[in-house]
Amino acid sequence: MKRRVGNFWEVFWRYATDILDIALVSVVFYYLIVLLRGTKAVQLLKGYLIIVAVWLVSSFLHLRALQWLMSQAFSLGVFAILIIFQPELRRALEELGSGRLLQPAREGARRAEEHIAETLASAASYMAKRRIGALIALEGHVSLKSYADTGTAIGARLSEPLLIQIFIPNTPLHDGAVIVRGDEIVAAGCYFPLSERRDLRRGLGTRHRAAVGLSELSDALVLVVSEETGNISLAYQGLLEEGLGEEQLRERIREWLRERRPRASGMRRGFLRGTLTRE
Repeated sequence: MKRRVGNFWEVFWRYATDILDIALVSVVFYYLIVLLRGTKAVQLLKGYLIIVAVWLVSSFLHLRALQWLMSQAFSLGVFAILIIFQPELRRALEELGSGRLLQPAREGARRAEEHIAETLASAASYMAKRRIGALIALEGHVSLKSYADTGTAIGARLSEPLLIQIFIPNTPLHDGAVIVRGDEIVAAGCYFPLSERRDLRRGLGTRHRAAVGLSELSDALVLVVSEETGNISLAYQGLLEEGLGEEQLRERIREWLRERRPRASGMRRGFLRGTLTRE
């Protein structure tokens, strides 16, 4: 009986340590991916993985010359990683020492949401004070790729100076719309379908009608800055809220971003409390 109990604990401990080992390695790879995501090191890592794949194929097919060549590249690659990834490795050690690397992923998501809300609200306020017209769509769960294809690809991180520069009058892209996906400006100079609703206020211009039109066909949040009045508006699911201040706009964008989190059950129809003014 004692022998059976001893064997049980021996087998249990062996499997438990294997599971723990796999879990720890998974955590290491997860934080490595988080660290390298969005950096040039990702492309270099892909190239290194191709070398490993070719080495495995040459070993399986017994291609001795190719296998030897890949083995040399694989051996030198270990030292190359230390040189090529030196900035990323240094940043990882700094973040590990400060404890930032071990923070939950949702903290990073919240910081990104705050960056998006702060950047858009600040840029819209700047343009509103100077009567610079703007039309900006924040992509939701429904893809806006077909509309992005009508404009010019940008592929740059969302920033206040870049947004303002795009909409400066007499520049090539100022007449179209900007599409934002996450914290990236996907495209500029895009064209949106105009709403055909007859209950829209007569004073609404083309930008506002385009904003409402896109919001009717997608779950995007569309920001409008009026060139004539400097008023800031938001369109969402066919609703239009006008006359927003900078802090109101910031809070509306935060609310919309919170609704888009994976745990959210779905978009609320009453997200925008404003209503379309009838003629």
